[in-house]
This record gives sequence, C-alpha cells and structure tokens, in this order.
Amino acid sequence: MAGGWSNDGAVQEQIDSSIDDAIQRVRSQLPSGESLTHCEACAAAIPQARREAIPGVRLCVACQGEHDKEQSKFSGYNRRGSKDSQLR
Repeated sequence: MAGGWSNDGAVQEQIDSSIDDAIQRVRSQLPSGESLTHCEACAAAIPQARREAIPGVRLCVACQGEHDKEQSKFSGYNRRGSKDSQLR
C-alpha cells in the first residue's frame, strides 16, 4: 500500500536501487587484469591458486586481510537509521 505521493512498490524500488548501487560499488573495487606473482605490499610470493581464483590480485592473503580491516572501519553508511537515534 502506497502512502502520500508514492506509488505502490516505491519502497521496494528504493531498496532494490540501493542494493544495485552497493553491488556496483563493490564490483568496481574488485581487482582486474593480470595478477602479480609477488605481493605489492610485502613482496611475499602469491600462490598460483590465489592468482587463478582472483584475477588481478595484488596482495597476499595476510596483506589483503589487513587491507580489508582498514576498509571496514568506515563504510559510509548510517546503520543506525532511526531518526530518534540521530537526534540524541
């Protein structure tokens, strides 16, 4: 049921659009091209299986884990969505 000026399904369309945008953002951050044989951060060898599994890989598993931790500190999204929580 729509309310106000919105049409039926407007909320679902907004949710779908937000999900599509997030997927596109993540896909744009995926590595591409030829994988490196050695980590660009620590110069450790990158196993062949990892290079085949992730085309364009540039970091070893350990350095990738550290990189991911840094990236997850700030996601850019307000996960506390409630207006009440923003006013406190």
